[in-house]
Amino acid sequence: MIDAVLPTYARQPIEVARGEGCWLEATDGRRYLDFGAGIAVNSLGHAHPHLVKALTEQAGKVWHTSNLYRIPGQERLAERLVEATFADTVFFTNSGAEAMECAIKMARKFQSFAGNPERDRIVTFTGSFHGRTLATISAAGNAKYTDGFGPLLPGFDHVAFGDHDALTAAVTNETAAVILEPVQGEGGVRPVPPQCLRGLRELCDARGALLIFDEVQCGYGRTGRLFAHEWAGIAPDIMAAAKGIGGGFPLGACLATEAAASGMTAGSHGSTYGGNPLAMAVGEAVLDVMLAEGFLPRVSEAAGRLRQRLEGVVSAYPDVIEGVRGEGLLLGLKCAAPNVAVIAAARDAGLLLVGAAENVARVLPPLIVSDAEIDEGAARLEAACEAVRRAAAA
Repeated sequence: MIDAVLPTYARQPIEVARGEGCWLEATDGRRYLDFGAGIAVNSLGHAHPHLVKALTEQAGKVWHTSNLYRIPGQERLAERLVEATFADTVFFTNSGAEAMECAIKMARKFQSFAGNPERDRIVTFTGSFHGRTLATISAAGNAKYTDGFGPLLPGFDHVAFGDHDALTAAVTNETAAVILEPVQGEGGVRPVPPQCLRGLRELCDARGALLIFDEVQCGYGRTGRLFAHEWAGIAPDIMAAAKGIGGGFPLGACLATEAAASGMTAGSHGSTYGGNPLAMAVGEAVLDVMLAEGFLPRVSEAAGRLRQRLEGVVSAYPDVIEGVRGEGLLLGLKCAAPNVAVIAAARDAGLLLVGAAENVARVLPPLIVSDAEIDEGAARLEAACEAVRRAAAA
C-alpha cells in the first residue's frame, strides 16, 4: 500500500523537532550539527531572529494577493538586488527550478524578439543539475533524473564538463544561450576556474549567445561573494538564484539585464505565488544580513578554516576520504569509502552532510558557522571516519 506521502524520497531516520543556528534537534532529543543546511538553503541557520521577526510582522499584515496588484516588498527587494548585482530587472519565483524555467524562456524569447527565431537551442554541461521540472531535467540530461519521463523537451545540446573544444563547436548560429553552474553542486562539487568563466563569456559574446548562470546552490554568499561568478570579474546576461536567497523560506529569482529581458512583456510569464509578501519580507531580511559590513569576508574566513580542518581529516583517513574540493562554504569530500557510508557514520556522530555525484559528500554549513562549530564538525567527521575504517576492517 502506497504511503500517504508520495514515496519519492529516501529519507534519513531523523524526525526534526526544532532548530537554532547551526543545530537541529530531533524529536528524541538528540542534537545534530547541521552541515547540510537543507541543501544550502538555511544560509543564516535555523530560526535566525532577524528573519523570524520579519516573517512574523508580515504574517500579521497580508500573506497573498497574487501579482494582480503592486507588492511593495517585491519592488524593494528587486531594487536592492539590482543595486547589488549585474542585473537590471528581477522576476521572483518560489524555487530554483522555476527560476531556471524563467531563464530558459527568457533566452529563447530574447532571440525570437531580436528576429532570430532559429536560435532556440541551449548548450548545457554533463553533471549539471537545474531542477526537477521537465524542462530542467531535459536541460541537464542526466539519466538518473530523466529515465521514464520521456519524451524530453528538445533543444538542448549537452557538452562534457571541462571539454573546451566540444563547447566551442557546440555554440553555433542556432544557439540561444549557454547554461552553466559556476560550481556544480549535485554534480559532485566541481568548480569552474575563473579563467574558464571569462573564456565562456567571450565565446558567448563572439557567437551572439546569451550566458545564463545557475547560482541556485553556489550563490548568495556561499563562496564569500554575493554570487560565485563575481570572483571571475564577469557577469551573465541571465541568472537563476534560490535556496539561500530566502534563508529557508521558499523563494527564487531570475535576474537579467535589460537587453536579455527585452522580450518579456506583459503576459509573457507569470507566477501565482511568486514574489508573495511573506517571501519578500524574508528575502529582504536575508539581504540585510548578507550585505552587512563584514559578513561576506567572515564567510571567506570561515571557509578557509573549514577547508584546513577537513584537509586534516583527509590526511588522517585517506582510506575513507581522498580529498576536499569546492569553493567557500560549498565543499565536497571526495570519498574513498562509499559516500553513503560516510554520511551515515557522520549522522551517527551527530553531523549532517549531503550526498552528491562522483562519490562526494557535501559540506554545506550555514554561513553563520562559528570557529568552534567548524572545529566540532571536524571532530565529529573524524569520529565518523574512524567508524567507517573499523567497519571496513571487521
